[in-house]
Amino acid sequence: MVSRFEHPAGGYKKIFETCEELSEPLPTTVTGRIPSFLKGSLLRLGPGLFEIGDEPFYHLFDGQALMHKFDFKNGQVTYFRKFIRTDAYVRAITEKRVVITEFGTFAYPDPCKNIFSRFFSYFKGVEVTDNCLVNVYPVGEDFYAVTETNYITKVNTDTLETLKKVDMCNYVNINGVTAHPHIERDGTVYNIGNCMGKGATLAYNIVRIPPTQKDKSDPIEKSKVVVQFPSAERFKPSYVHSFGMSDNYFVFVETPVKINLLKFLSAWSIRGSNYMDCFESNENQGTLFHIARKNPGEYIDHKFKGAGIGMFHHINTYEDQGFIVVDLCAWKGFEFVYNYLWLANLRANWEEVKKAAMMAPQPEVRRYVIPTDVHKEEQGKNLISLPYTTATAVMHADGTIWLEPEVLFSGPRQAFEFPQINYRKYGGKNYSYTYGLGLNHFIPDRICKLNVKTKETWVWQEPESYPSEPLFVQTPDGVDEDDGVLLTIVAAPGSQRPAYLLILNAKDLSEIARAEVECSIPYLLTR
Repeated sequence: MVSRFEHPAGGYKKIFETCEELSEPLPTTVTGRIPSFLKGSLLRLGPGLFEIGDEPFYHLFDGQALMHKFDFKNGQVTYFRKFIRTDAYVRAITEKRVVITEFGTFAYPDPCKNIFSRFFSYFKGVEVTDNCLVNVYPVGEDFYAVTETNYITKVNTDTLETLKKVDMCNYVNINGVTAHPHIERDGTVYNIGNCMGKGATLAYNIVRIPPTQKDKSDPIEKSKVVVQFPSAERFKPSYVHSFGMSDNYFVFVETPVKINLLKFLSAWSIRGSNYMDCFESNENQGTLFHIARKNPGEYIDHKFKGAGIGMFHHINTYEDQGFIVVDLCAWKGFEFVYNYLWLANLRANWEEVKKAAMMAPQPEVRRYVIPTDVHKEEQGKNLISLPYTTATAVMHADGTIWLEPEVLFSGPRQAFEFPQINYRKYGGKNYSYTYGLGLNHFIPDRICKLNVKTKETWVWQEPESYPSEPLFVQTPDGVDEDDGVLLTIVAAPGSQRPAYLLILNAKDLSEIARAEVECSIPYLLTR
């Protein structure tokens, strides 16, 4: 799954440039044949505005949220996009400056205010961004664009109009929720975020949002906390981007990358920091693996621990013979990978991009296995008896169970990230295949498939083409796990038509069709 190409021409720089929204859908030029079962819309989100006037955004996760939509109808495809009218976007456009602090960009005070009003405005509390550029998912019959704060934004998926800003703090004890929930077949949504727990100590809550209500009431209003995980440090919760869920368990991986809450509340207001300034690493903590029963929600107080890793995306989590198998995309060590996603780094010349990636944590696809019954086991013995994995779990004298992973894929500075599976049928189940975006020194330049059982790999790649996270769609009458197609949006800056929707056969990543558009499309974070 290693990239076959270098990128000395620097075409990737174009995917980090501002683009304009569209007033109406554009037709596409289709090559090949669009599968007849593809109907409806493909929705994607990502940054689309990288500066306000002469004020730039500095980090990949700062650009203002742009929603993209490909519509499928009668074998034809149209493309449409619109900026989400968040408070961050509307106020920035109105005032022609960055008004709300983003992930890596500080919003300076209004220069039109005098020094006294600017000073006192700092003490109104931290104004959290609602720039929902990361994901879009259904809640009941509605769709919400999300980031990782407490704000989610309801959107009309037909017109891409912004409908309503929702503060999750009004419904549950949560400081923010991830952009990667788990959604069950009936529409029940589970998510995780840090919160204030017992004894004024930080913790992490799993939140359940029920499916569509018979009385047509808003499911969000019936959100409830299912279970709470403790935090290793009282005022420094770990950064959490996703979590694992099997049929009967939740899995939360507490990494050494921490949010310094005191710095967030104090330094931000007085000195003017951004989110990135509030991250630090606990080099001594390692990685803690927490598990809880799902129904009824109950935390299981075993101390599972492994070497320090950074982790953003779980691939899949399932149960087998009394064990929980946890597959994830890891970054070795305790340093925060987001330190390498500043736009200046990503827009650098190719040799500089490679040089920076040489210093970054190295990626691996890993499998950890957690035993659910450890009461009768002996110290010093591998507790894992699954025949198909080399992952181990060994109990130490202090009761800690040390986890060593099986490596499913590893390539120096070649990441398998933004993983997808046949989620509808195999989410939380024993599975074989995962699909991902291949990062070449952090530059996305290929689509990958990995057999997690045999470690066989497949790759789609073309020169100077920069795809986004693939989305698996199963063939309606499909029997095999990988009977289906992958959808990915590809930026091809040097081409006559600089972007296209690509449809691949999920079996072997061969091309089925592409729908080319006459405009460029910037970097896309997720579906």
